Amino acid sequence: MTKKEIVKTISDETGLNQQQIKYIVQKTFDAIIKTLEEEGRIELRNFGVFQVRTRAARKARNPRTGRQVEVPEKFVVTFKPGKIMEQRVIAIEGTSLADKIRDDIASGKLAAGDDDFDSNDSTAED
Repeated sequence: MTKKEIVKTISDETGLNQQQIKYIVQKTFDAIIKTLEEEGRIELRNFGVFQVRTRAARKARNPRTGRQVEVPEKFVVTFKPGKIMEQRVIAIEGTSLADKIRDDIASGKLAAGDDDFDSNDSTAED
């Protein structure tokens, strides 16, 4: 789902126009980012916790040349879902959505992930 689809869904459910909803959604995202920049953590009850962490420096290989390269330490944003979200996502098991997610991972449309979300790896558009 994209930001545009979120805006449309909320607009349809509330009767407010999409421009108003888009403004509110963007301000919400901006507030989350600003809090992460200033405090390093934001907890949204019944949703989850975003937190800035460091990813340790490491050695990797350049896939083109095969040469070893140093990857410096960097800051990443991680997300830990709240209990309600986690329970609802677990309930997907056994549904057609679970099969679609598995197919999308197998085809490369979705990345099979770790427990933490690295926002620097995100390719989502507005």
